[in-house]
Order: sequence, then C-alpha cells, then structure tokens
Amino acid sequence: MKTKFIVVLLVMISTVGFSQKQALKSASKALKSGDIEAASTALKTAEGELEAADEKQKAQYYFLKGQVLASNSADSLDKIEQAATAYNKTIELEQASGNSKFSAEANQKLLALRQSLIESAIKDQNAKNYKGASDKLYLGYTTNKVDTTYLYYAAGNAVNAKDYDTALKYYEELKTLGFQGVTVEYVATNKETGKVEPFDAKQTRDLSVKSGSYIKPEDRKSPAKSGEIAKNIALIYINQGKDEEAMKALEDAKKENPNDAALMQAEADVYYKLGNIEKYKELMEQIVANDPENPDLLYNLGVSASRLGDNDQAVAYYKKALELKPDYSAAQINIAAAILGKEKSIVDEMNNLGTSSKDYKRYDELKEKRMDIYRTAVPYLEGALESKPDNLEALRTLMNIYYQLDDPKADEVKSKLEALEGGN
Repeated sequence: MKTKFIVVLLVMISTVGFSQKQALKSASKALKSGDIEAASTALKTAEGELEAADEKQKAQYYFLKGQVLASNSADSLDKIEQAATAYNKTIELEQASGNSKFSAEANQKLLALRQSLIESAIKDQNAKNYKGASDKLYLGYTTNKVDTTYLYYAAGNAVNAKDYDTALKYYEELKTLGFQGVTVEYVATNKETGKVEPFDAKQTRDLSVKSGSYIKPEDRKSPAKSGEIAKNIALIYINQGKDEEAMKALEDAKKENPNDAALMQAEADVYYKLGNIEKYKELMEQIVANDPENPDLLYNLGVSASRLGDNDQAVAYYKKALELKPDYSAAQINIAAAILGKEKSIVDEMNNLGTSSKDYKRYDELKEKRMDIYRTAVPYLEGALESKPDNLEALRTLMNIYYQLDDPKADEVKSKLEALEGGN
C-alpha cells in the first residue's frame, strides 16, 4: 500500500512539472507574438504551481513576468517596480543555481526599463513636475542600489517639490551610505580660442589633443557632495523651524571632516539663512584664507559685505575676484550695481534744490558727479556683456546710461535689446 502511494505521488509531481513547462512555453510564445493578455493568462496558470517548480522554471517564470509587467506598465511606477523586481529575481535565482540562460537578457531589459524611467524623470524635471521626477529617480535607485547618484537627484527634486520630509529621508540615506558624488571631467584647452573645454570621455579628449587642435589635457575631479548634502539637511531643518537640529547636522558632519571647505561653506550658508550675517562673514573670511585663489569665495564675501551695508568692502572683494577671473560677469554686474547705488543720494539732492543761482551751480556740480558715476560703471557693464551678451537687465541699464551720456552706442545696444526681447 505504501509503495502504491509513492508511485501515485511521483506521477502527480511529473504531471505538475509538465503543466508548468507547458504554461511557461505558452507564455513565451504569446510574448513573442505580442499577445500580452495570453502571456499573462499563461503565467497565472504557472504561478499556481510555482512552489513545485525547479530553479530553472522559476527563473524563466520571473523573466517572462518581468516582460508582461513592463509591457503593461505605461506610467505606473508600481508596475515598473514589479517588473524590475521580477528581472532581479531572475538574475538572483540563476546566480544561486549556477545557471545563466535568462540573466543576460533580463539584465538588458532591466537596464532598458531603468533608462526609460530616468528619461521620463528628466522630462518631469524639465516640466517642473519635481514630485514626479523625484519618485521616478528614487525608483531608479531602488531597482539598482549600486547607482546612488539617482538617490542624490531624487533628493534634490524632492527639495524643489517642497517635499522636505521625503528629501530629508533621502539625504539621511545618502549620509548613511557615505555618498560623495565625486565625478571626473576630462578637459583640454582649445588651441584656437584658448578656452578650456570639457569632453564626454577621456578617449575623445586624448584624441583631440593628439590631433594638435587641443593642448593642456587635464582630469578635473568635482568636489565631494557631502558638504552640500549636510547643508541641504540643515536648510530643511531651518525651513521646518528646527534651528538647533540644523546646526547639529552640520557639527556632526564637521566632526568627520573638520577642514572640509564645502562643509565650512555650508555652515556659512546656514548662518546667512538664519540672518547672522556677521558670523557668515567671519566663516567666509576663514574659508578664503584657506583658499585665497578661489574667485567664487571672494565673490561670496562681496555679497555678504553688501548685505551688511559695506559697499566699499563689497566692491573690493569683487575686484579681487576679477583679478583671478577677469570674465566673472556676476562680479562685474555687482560692482556696477554698487557704483550706481551712489546715484540715489545725488538725485535726491538735485530734486531738493531751489532756483537760486547757488542752487543752479550746485545742480551742475551734482549732474557732473552723476555722469562720473555712469562713466565709472560703464566698463563693468560692458565687461559683463562680453561673457554674457544676452543679459537683458545689463543691456537695459547700459542703454539708459549711454543715452544719459549722449553716447552713440546707445542705439546699437537698443537694437540688440529689442532683438533679444523679440526673440522671447
């Protein structure tokens, strides 16, 4: 009696195996013909017998399931996630069993799925649908956690969406992972223009140098993003009214990297956000002392000095930045703005003058001082427009100054301005 039971059981297992194979074969055939509904129905049949299937059949089942889910996913993040999970399960099963029949193709389909997801996220980001972009980028990360860059961009889009709780969660995960985000940029100097230009790949850059059209090849590493992440965490806390948590977040980060310029900059930015401009200035001066050849730091010091109402000091910092970077348009515009800011007191005095001969004489003196202010500001505006010729505000300001100075270049600038505004 016992022997008969074993024979019957073996027959049942054999029947189950045959049915499983037939269901998977039908699903595969339906997928090849584009009949997704039939493939889905066949897989439901196979799913009921999955526990009794061997590892090869399980791997095939998940491989086919991934394709069915991906075909029906449209914009459903849930289905995309399920499809990615199925492909990963295929690879996991075959790695465990030592097989590789479906792994290569499953990996290709997973990559294609993730690429489509990221392209969709970029479209959302460009359309300012930051929440959608963040969700898709995070899913891109969870489908392959080796690529933590997606998590970093997901956090940034969450910030733009003002979804600060989600952004904080992502940033904290990046901290736990020790994310640095350092990238290498391959650059060389264009022999004809003298400008440093980036290349997509090292090989392309090296070939361009070899051709003789480029010189001075250089590999530039981007700064680590740990400081930026610490800053963003702190700023989120500030936005939530948690100033103490903000400063603690920065202090914790500085314990690991006490001399990290990015973290010092982040701390300065937080003090600036809190309205403590004096502390901001103190930290910025310390950063500049550690890196005196950095024009951006000098520019930022100029901004802080301006905020403190010290325009002369601000201009001095901007000029130092220009010594290091002669085409620094933002510094040039800020210098021009600081110079033109002196015009108000002159105009106010002119408007308050009477009609006596003494007042007329004073009016002429003030008018000449005003013209001197315009003449002093012009070179900085012209310089800014050399590197940023489409800066509408700078063009408009320069045009008005030219008209005040009776400079014939006013009409030329006006034409440029009208052309740009017409193009908008």
